[in-house]
Amino acid sequence: MRVVASTGTDDIARVYIVDFGDGRLVECVESVQPPLPRREKWVLIISTLHGCPVGCLMCDAGHAYQGKLSKAELFAQIDFLVKKRFPDGIIAVDKFKIQFARMGEPALNTEVLAVLAELPGRYRAPGLIASLSTVAPAGTEPFFEKLLAIKNGAYPDGRFQFQFSIHTTDETLRDKLVPVKKWSFAEMASYGERFYRGGDRKITLNFALAAGMPVAPDTLVRHFDPDHFLIKITPLNPTHRAGENGLTSYLDPYLPEDEDALIGSLRGAGYDVLVSIGEVEENRIGSNCGQYVLAHMSSQRPIHGGYSYGIDRHA
Repeated sequence: MRVVASTGTDDIARVYIVDFGDGRLVECVESVQPPLPRREKWVLIISTLHGCPVGCLMCDAGHAYQGKLSKAELFAQIDFLVKKRFPDGIIAVDKFKIQFARMGEPALNTEVLAVLAELPGRYRAPGLIASLSTVAPAGTEPFFEKLLAIKNGAYPDGRFQFQFSIHTTDETLRDKLVPVKKWSFAEMASYGERFYRGGDRKITLNFALAAGMPVAPDTLVRHFDPDHFLIKITPLNPTHRAGENGLTSYLDPYLPEDEDALIGSLRGAGYDVLVSIGEVEENRIGSNCGQYVLAHMSSQRPIHGGYSYGIDRHA
């Protein structure tokens, strides 16, 4: 693995473009969450595929799919990021989260499971939390059955964060946003009920919410028990794909509001609701989920609110 470029700042987030040979470039990210110092929370975001075959309408990573990353390539990203900050492998961080969420739908690569099984014993990291976000593609049931066993055996006491990326409760619009055959809400709920154990984190239903995409509390309540599921609403990040498809964010990241009618109705239905605005600077860096620096590098079109940091080329 060779780092060929990077962008960002150590104070918020840094994206690394790495070369696995034969023109196979992927990205990995490290970030902090101001005002928390790195010793309190440090997040790594790694790629699981070379590109992504799903092609979500808001995600710049969904192009030029070139296959799955091996277990060695997955660990190479983590080892690189860890050794930069903690060369002895002792990660003295209260919350050390590794998200399988940069490039690629993780459920399409079974090597992710091998990495998850080995992670707790690879580093001295008492604060380790694994995080996996999925659109739940059809045909990935064996992956999720093995994931359930790994979570129960290796990630006790809330050390695993599981997320379904839904984006809207309108099934027709959801099929448009995420144009791949996938689990129904009923199938997601059934799996989630088996996944959740006492002491676990609630399963997240994530909405990177675009304007005009409905979120109906009554639809959610019919399927997802508020005792076991929570709602996360994030702004739709400014990406090239979102712009091409006419998508704009429901939330304004420059004018964060704790609650509006939608959020109030979800809380009224019994859900814990996390409004995750994050740092606007992450949009400019391109470190947020759904953003992909390589896509910007190949584009001649500027984009408002995103990708404004320079790219540092590495020898």
